[in-house]
Amino acid sequence: MTHAAEGLPRPLEQYRDYLRLLARVHLDPRLRGALDPSDVVQQTLLKAHENLRGFRGKTDAELAAWLRAILAQELALLGRKRGRRPVRTHSLESALEQSSARLESLLVSEESSPSLEMVRAERLIELARALATLPADQRTAVELRYLRGLSVPAVAEQMGRTTVSVTGLLYRGTQALRQRMGDSS
Repeated sequence: MTHAAEGLPRPLEQYRDYLRLLARVHLDPRLRGALDPSDVVQQTLLKAHENLRGFRGKTDAELAAWLRAILAQELALLGRKRGRRPVRTHSLESALEQSSARLESLLVSEESSPSLEMVRAERLIELARALATLPADQRTAVELRYLRGLSVPAVAEQMGRTTVSVTGLLYRGTQALRQRMGDSS
């Protein structure tokens, strides 16, 4: 059965890197040694497949939002199972939505049409894949700055680096992303 026959704008698998990026950014730091974001994403996609009949959307944006909600449920469930302070699923959904919006803002176009929305969704998936190819320090700095919305000093503090070092990581990371995305601006 194809994704079109299932009523989906695109196959669920195409969202793997996008979901992994969000899971990596929002996984409780205390659980990072015990849990791999890829495992969380695998469980999310499994749940999505199991509940595919419950998806009522028609667009890439609706599918992405539905997958983010499932990811939030999985992150909250894993946190509770590991004995961490309970995190409300709604709070996680909101945080994931904000990160996704920040990610999308890197791709914003003033125009909007169904075909442009489809292209934007594809570019969002490409950006998530490109982020995954960055060296770990660059990726972490870019994720904390642009997806979590932290200031450069806050990123430096969280990474245990100087602001000058983080500024360099951000510069190199964004340059590499532009190059990988084929954008010379």
